[in-house]
Amino acid sequence: MNLHDGLKKIELRFHKTPLVWLLAVAAGVLAIHQTKAATNVVIWDTSVHFSDSVDVANKSGWKAVPTDLLTLEANPPKASSDPGYYGREYSFNGDAVVENQSLIAVFWSAKGKVILYSKGTLPDGASSGNSSPGKKILEFVPLQTKNQATRIRHCGIVRNAADEAALEVSFSASSSPEASAVFVFGKSEIVEVKPAATLKGISVMSPIQYGVVPSFIGDDLIFSPPDDSSMQSVSLPSENVFLGLLEGENNMFVMTWPKGTQQIQLSPGKEKEGKHLIESVDFQNDGQSLYLAPLQAHGIWHREELKPSYLEKDTAITWKRPFPAKWKTQLYEADVKTTFTFRESKGQVWRGVPGSYSYPVWFSGDDAFYHLSKKVPPQGESLVYFVDGQNTPLLMSTPVDIMKATLGRQLSDAILDIGGRKLHTHHRRGATGVRRACTCGCTEAIQAFFEAGEEVAKRNEIKEAVDDMIFFVERHMERIDEYRRFADDTIKFLRAKAGSSTDLKPFVENLEPIAQQIPSEYAVQKENMKSLEYAAELSRQTIALTGKHAPENLKAYMDLLKAWRAMGGAQDYLVAQCHGITRKLAQQAGYACADQPKAVQLAQEIRARCKKVLRNPDGYEIWAEYN
Repeated sequence: MNLHDGLKKIELRFHKTPLVWLLAVAAGVLAIHQTKAATNVVIWDTSVHFSDSVDVANKSGWKAVPTDLLTLEANPPKASSDPGYYGREYSFNGDAVVENQSLIAVFWSAKGKVILYSKGTLPDGASSGNSSPGKKILEFVPLQTKNQATRIRHCGIVRNAADEAALEVSFSASSSPEASAVFVFGKSEIVEVKPAATLKGISVMSPIQYGVVPSFIGDDLIFSPPDDSSMQSVSLPSENVFLGLLEGENNMFVMTWPKGTQQIQLSPGKEKEGKHLIESVDFQNDGQSLYLAPLQAHGIWHREELKPSYLEKDTAITWKRPFPAKWKTQLYEADVKTTFTFRESKGQVWRGVPGSYSYPVWFSGDDAFYHLSKKVPPQGESLVYFVDGQNTPLLMSTPVDIMKATLGRQLSDAILDIGGRKLHTHHRRGATGVRRACTCGCTEAIQAFFEAGEEVAKRNEIKEAVDDMIFFVERHMERIDEYRRFADDTIKFLRAKAGSSTDLKPFVENLEPIAQQIPSEYAVQKENMKSLEYAAELSRQTIALTGKHAPENLKAYMDLLKAWRAMGGAQDYLVAQCHGITRKLAQQAGYACADQPKAVQLAQEIRARCKKVLRNPDGYEIWAEYN
């Protein structure tokens, strides 16, 4: 019985039940609720050690370790009153198991590993219940004993307080020093692993189909198992958050860690039934905590093969979103991997490089649709997943929720960079004036005055619109100059790094041609973009036509309109190109270090530089709340 059901039954009997009986029943319901609340986290002793397998569905023989160990004394009241009894330790007869409403963690002493099961709390509030262990999500082992026979030598209780449990666990292998860590559990799905000095790293073993490094400015990095069977590990940029999308599309886990010099690598598994999976995430912890959280729901992520038949038509796919969230995918736009958030309805989008096209992904209800085109072609595969919430049910945590809960406000704010995701305005008058503040929009508004023969009467309105265009052009030119400085500085930085280390030369040679595209594109468009002096002359000539009405004014203005739009169009194109090139550079830096571990630190520096210049893009670079 839950509290809601109990109170509902009380309500039905209210009018025909004596008040005293009513109060007694209500007190009983509350007592039931309080008992449940008092066991948010339980430490179990299985009484007998697991041997060759683990069965968490059968709890016969298990004993809950009391939060007050003095209750185990022959005379608990006497023990509680005598400090001579205080500080009693608990000795496990079997294996230790920690359970809360979200997960079960088994400390398997015979195999020297910690196994984490998700109990599968669903977004609608339903749960698989305490009797079901749900899905095995992952296993922890010390990185230094990953390929050795290991045992858990000691498991001690640091804290057992009903809402929080902490176990100190020592791992032992014959050819490695003993390693230990404290595992901390609360009421949520989050597990903290606090390493001792002897634990240099942690291997998180799980059947991972894709690994994701989220990026809140720019695009996420998505890693699949390498096709090259000789590749022993895949090095990733260490950017404080990692998502493991597990085989079967119903489970994932989130890893977070604080700032430091942590290193993260993926270990590919052997091919099985024609499938390649990532076998483990190997994490060097820099002496700091690692946080993990399993998330479970039917269809919590999805892989969609993009078939040629998807071209130029609305295509409904079989996957449906299991709950509201900011679902997204990556598709190719202008040969750059571009993040598209699923919209709530079908529509169009205009982009500076490809022009106008049907926005490629959206929902109708919970059904997902694609409309791919020559501008966003059906190329490769589309991975659908979520990082942020968007009207997400309270009981469904998001990776961003996990990050905020584990890393704290200050670091989370720096990673999320909400301020940097706000569009840079090209609206001179802010919330007032011409809404479509660009050369096309302003010249169209002015054209209406000339066509009506009102250019003299509307002189002030025309001057305001011209000033809007000048402001728009100035902002575009300033933004393009930002990208040019970024490219020049980055090229110099890359060359200096290549000169200082031969090991980094292949990595640099992979990236420098991408950075060079920005000055190359500028050189091509320089004549078409004109200059601020040219814009000022167009402004003078446009205003001059408002001095007196004449039949030839409209024709003269239409010639100026073409000049305005040609200049603005070239700038629109270049600023969008610079944005795409910079995102491509950030992506390639993250991917190119996969087989070059010595280049990881340089990759992180390049990506940080890219993110800095990508902050506060103009609407002609990308749409609002990109990624």
